[in-house]
Amino acid sequence: MSEVSVTKNPGGPEPSTDDLVVLDNVNKHFGALHVLQDIDLTIKRGEVVVVIGPSGSGKSTLCRTINRLETVDSGSITIDGKPLPQEGKQLARLRADVGMVFQSFNLFAHKTVLENVTLGQTKVRRTDKQAAETKARALLDRVGVGTQADKYPAQLSGGQQQRVAIARALAMDPKVMLFDEPTSALDPEMINEVLEVMKQLAEEGMTMVVVTHEMGFARSAANRVVFMADGRVVEQATPEEFFNNPRSDRAKDFLAKILQH
Repeated sequence: MSEVSVTKNPGGPEPSTDDLVVLDNVNKHFGALHVLQDIDLTIKRGEVVVVIGPSGSGKSTLCRTINRLETVDSGSITIDGKPLPQEGKQLARLRADVGMVFQSFNLFAHKTVLENVTLGQTKVRRTDKQAAETKARALLDRVGVGTQADKYPAQLSGGQQQRVAIARALAMDPKVMLFDEPTSALDPEMINEVLEVMKQLAEEGMTMVVVTHEMGFARSAANRVVFMADGRVVEQATPEEFFNNPRSDRAKDFLAKILQH
């Protein structure tokens, strides 16, 4: 199992800082819509940052700029001290360093679960097929779907498919994991099985940025809650501070609406 465990490495060989992902004055427009406005955000190694806010606040766009699925109009984003590459091989390598789990599971329908988790390892990381399969099986076990390795995605429940997607991202040994509303397409009874895997990753020290509506997860797993509205970061605080004593009217209003239910 050791090859798939996530370890914090504060004293690594390179003089890297603790700042793993840094967004500096980032702006993004979709036509006339200013979806990200002067975003400054730093995510430290081993930190779990949960991004919440009303629909249309720019949360998913923020997440997608970090692995360059969306380009930014101005400002800069660095990962582990390096600016985001424009395209080509460097971009493929960056995307391997930045694991992404989406709303829709984005698995290859015509490949088995095992093939889905080995593909990136052999193609991008150039891992030997045997080693890639061994690692894939260990990761599938770890997320609780080891017995499904030879099935196709369509034969799995949504919760199982999402756990395969998490295993696939972990197989690349990413420096940071991005989760863009990973449970919003799931039936209620499947949400917890995915959140449990994410909580386990958080406890093991994986750096995570999670866009979610699951406030229980934000309370229990986040080191920091980032609240967005209208394309801006309105406030950020520890979960305890944010949920018990939000500072901005926007956050108070948002929490009043969702915590009534």
